[in-house]
Amino acid sequence: MGNSKAYPVLRTDDARLAYTQARRLCALLEREEEVWLTAELRTAGEVRRMAALLPGGTFQHFRTRTDPVTGRYAEFDLDVTTADDAALDAHLPLDVSEEVAPGDVVERFATALGRGAAAIEWHGRWPDEPEAGHCGAPPYDGVQVVFHGDRAQQGRWIAEHTVFVHVTKFGDLPRARRLAAHIGSEVLGEPQLGW
Repeated sequence: MGNSKAYPVLRTDDARLAYTQARRLCALLEREEEVWLTAELRTAGEVRRMAALLPGGTFQHFRTRTDPVTGRYAEFDLDVTTADDAALDAHLPLDVSEEVAPGDVVERFATALGRGAAAIEWHGRWPDEPEAGHCGAPPYDGVQVVFHGDRAQQGRWIAEHTVFVHVTKFGDLPRARRLAAHIGSEVLGEPQLGW
């Protein structure tokens, strides 16, 4: 199977612009198949907002934690809808992830984000372009916006937001360049390991 190649095509300090440009790229997908949402939650208020927005979301520790007695991986097992702020604060930061259907929950997620890193991944299929020798590759194709990050895979927190286009596991720089041009940009660096 392998991973897609993710080409950075926009980096900005304006989260709304990053989201809007990512949606413009999504409009070029032949079809959107699934959407994944992930976010680092730094406050109890952020946890509560996301629990209300993503009731089926998976909440877990943002970084691996171990039980001080057994040394085993410590599972996050609080019910975020009923836990008080003090109980949540003891576990912060948390991570939430959920696959959702394309729709308005995605935009509401983008506007509900706090200051932690987050990502929206639109998996789909780029149209075939026989004249250019390109075929869509559904397990690999799509668009991703990473808020407060410059890596398609989880990386360090930065102030900027990055939009990626994902293509076949072998890469497709000409397609990535055409997609970047669609939003008035260009490919900003080497391809990264995608999904």
